[in-house]
Amino acid sequence: MMRHDIVIIGGGPAGLAAAIAARKAGIQDILILERDSSLGGILNQCIHNGFGLHTFKEELTGPEYAARYIAMVEAEKIPYRLNTMVIDINEKREVTVISREHGMETIEAGAVILAMGCRERPRGALNIPGYRPAGIYSAGTAQRLMNIEGYSVGKEVVILGSGDIGLIMARRMTLEGAKVKVVAELMPYSGGLKRNIVQCLDDYGIPLKLSHTVVDIQGKERVTGITLAEVGPDRKPIPGTEEHYSCDTLLLSVGLIPENELTKEAGVKMNPVTSGPNVNDQLETSVEGVFACGNVLHVHDLVDYVSEEATLAGSNAAAYVEKQRGEKAEQAKPHKAVLKAENGVRYTVPQTIDVNNMKEQVVVRFRVADVYRDRSICVYLDGERVQARKKKVLAPGEMEQVILKKEELQKYPDLKEIVICTEVE
Repeated sequence: MMRHDIVIIGGGPAGLAAAIAARKAGIQDILILERDSSLGGILNQCIHNGFGLHTFKEELTGPEYAARYIAMVEAEKIPYRLNTMVIDINEKREVTVISREHGMETIEAGAVILAMGCRERPRGALNIPGYRPAGIYSAGTAQRLMNIEGYSVGKEVVILGSGDIGLIMARRMTLEGAKVKVVAELMPYSGGLKRNIVQCLDDYGIPLKLSHTVVDIQGKERVTGITLAEVGPDRKPIPGTEEHYSCDTLLLSVGLIPENELTKEAGVKMNPVTSGPNVNDQLETSVEGVFACGNVLHVHDLVDYVSEEATLAGSNAAAYVEKQRGEKAEQAKPHKAVLKAENGVRYTVPQTIDVNNMKEQVVVRFRVADVYRDRSICVYLDGERVQARKKKVLAPGEMEQVILKKEELQKYPDLKEIVICTEVE
């Protein structure tokens, strides 16, 4: 059985950043496993700009951002294997992989970093009535067909869902000469970034209909049209509000799901809100030595945050490997505090913090449950408010964060609970 100090599953932005951080932390024996034929992950098909403003202080396209990290991996001579599918991980950190070149093998890992990204929610999850004609794509599939494989997917388009990929594809289809008739969104707010609504819809005169959904798809061989209807507060269609749109293409941008089948196989405790694993402030899951970062942990809106989070996972995995070898100084006695999301905050990442062994500060990321105006993001330590930051607008499409400082938390020697919530001032 082969053995490596750190095995990273996924060669997208999270996996690459984690590998570079682990190497910089002194680990030489690292292996990246990627099922696709090239490194870079989803960034390879994201040819629009807007990436890298935080990380590189300049605006890059997705492939350019990926290329920077791939160049770093190459410069550090970190080995990677392409066209290699991981089919199982167990609690002993034994990773079973399959590839055409080597067949089926098991690799033993000192630490595993999960960086598998996320996938789109499929049409089957939506229960839209109608036939199953050609011309229905998830937005990411249409993006790959157009940007990597060079196909035109349609001329008259309706988009269901206002996630970032759907908004970006509205602009992309328009630039390719298609007519995007409408973007419909089930919720009373958009699931995408504000800048994407402005740059991809408003700038091109594409209407966004909130609280609307597709109730029927017409056409047997190919889509010929769809019926939209308004939905009430219960998200059910309101009879009499139907509108017909003729179209030959329906794109679905109805949410992303972290790719966690392998994580579950490893026996990791999962979070029902994020659909990713529960992690501590080291980004370590409930299975010792298994770390998670990027969209497999929770869906991010900016790749820069993915890279930042993955850098943390890489350096923490390196520290774990050194500790197992006995090369690291003994840690202080653990003091675990639990993070709770309340009053408009849907979840937090991480879910627990070891106050005695945390870094000088920990970034806690979260999303809110609805669109809120003029609220404060507050932090409570065992019932005492220690932070309050006013925000004009909070929206589910934009990830928020708070910073917890070690010196602040250590003022509470019996700290058990950290609550992050929104409050009306």
